[in-house]
Amino acid sequence: MPNDDLLERITVNPRVMIGKPVIRGLRITVEQVLKALASGISAQELLTDYPELEMADIQAVLLYAANLVSEEQVFPVEVSAEG
Repeated sequence: MPNDDLLERITVNPRVMIGKPVIRGLRITVEQVLKALASGISAQELLTDYPELEMADIQAVLLYAANLVSEEQVFPVEVSAEG
């Protein structure tokens, strides 16, 4: 599935989950899926626990997070010896 199609699965609506990014308007947030994956829950377990999810939804979450990180900018901060 092309990246643009995957990203269309992530929606933001101020009336759903206080505007957090969710999957296809469901009450499953990108954050929930990322935290579950980070804690060691497998994609297959997520699909079993949330039958409304599809593998493409999990791929969309990962792509969404990767895009956010790719836009992150880090600016060096100079520290002087003077107070």
